[in-house]
Order: sequence, then C-alpha cells, then structure tokens
Amino acid sequence: MKDHQIINVGKYMFGLCFALGNICLFGYLITKHVDFAIGGYLLLIFGTILNFLIVIGLLVYGLLHQAKLKVCLKTIGVMTINIPIAILYAAIGLNLN
Repeated sequence: MKDHQIINVGKYMFGLCFALGNICLFGYLITKHVDFAIGGYLLLIFGTILNFLIVIGLLVYGLLHQAKLKVCLKTIGVMTINIPIAILYAAIGLNLN
C-alpha cells in the first residue's frame, strides 16, 4: 500500500467514529430519545473492537514492511485521538441523569 492509502485508513476511521459519536451524543441531548444513548453505547463497544483490530493490522503490516512502520504509527496516532473524545462523551452521557 502507498503511504497516503495507509494514512487515509486512519483518517476515515477517525472521521467515521467521531461523526457517529457526535450523532449519538447530540441526538440524545437534543431529542432525549434513549435510542441515541443505546447507539452511543454500542458504538463504544463495536468501535473499540474495530479500531483495535485496525491498529493490530497496522502494527503487523508496519513490522512486516519496515519502510512503512513510521506511516503506520502516524496513522495509529491519528486514530487514537478518538480515545479522549470517547471518554469525554461517555462522561457527559453518564452524568446527564
């Protein structure tokens, strides 16, 4: 894979999880529908699993292709930006009631 393709994987996963998290949080804050809270909880579970699998895949790819290791680590760094955001959103969601 080319460097920009590897970086795009991280950017797309970051953007997807960030957008879905915003939809769940603000959907619940605006409408008070429990379905948004349930969706946010499921997003935390499945998003964590999916992101973890992608991180493992990137690490394995980077270790097998040493020239791509730096790009894979940069991509993993982009993806980890979602961790503090997810913690903040979870704290907000749990402290609403």
